[in-house]
Amino acid sequence: MTLTTDPTDSDLAGETQVGGTARSEWVAVCTKKQLIPERGVAVLVGGQQVALFRVTSAAGDDFVYAVGHRDPFADANVIARGIVGSVGAGDDQRDTVASPMFKHVFELATGLCLTDPSERLPVYRTWIAGGVVYVNPVPVDPAPVP
Repeated sequence: MTLTTDPTDSDLAGETQVGGTARSEWVAVCTKKQLIPERGVAVLVGGQQVALFRVTSAAGDDFVYAVGHRDPFADANVIARGIVGSVGAGDDQRDTVASPMFKHVFELATGLCLTDPSERLPVYRTWIAGGVVYVNPVPVDPAPVP
């Protein structure tokens, strides 16, 4: 999940909210320019290893996804080294990453494992302001599996 609004300096004062979370809780991890499109990078956020992915849509829109770096099947921190791709087409297209260990495919927006729905990666909210990528250290509550 990505919030791409660029707040003014006055928005940064006090306890303003982004997606229901105080901005003081967000962690600056890198600049957007440091993220290579379609590649992952591991960052440390609140003591947790998080994998960041900058994905460019067919329309040219950039998204920065943040998911847990630990592969639940291999019990290894390797997700940032996975292969970025997508499933579906048009409005049903979903961005994915395939783990480099056992090639399980995870949806980046929800963390759901598409090859074995019994597992999922934690998903973190991202926010881009002034070219800096921020990650909230609290994972998003998972949506129920249909």
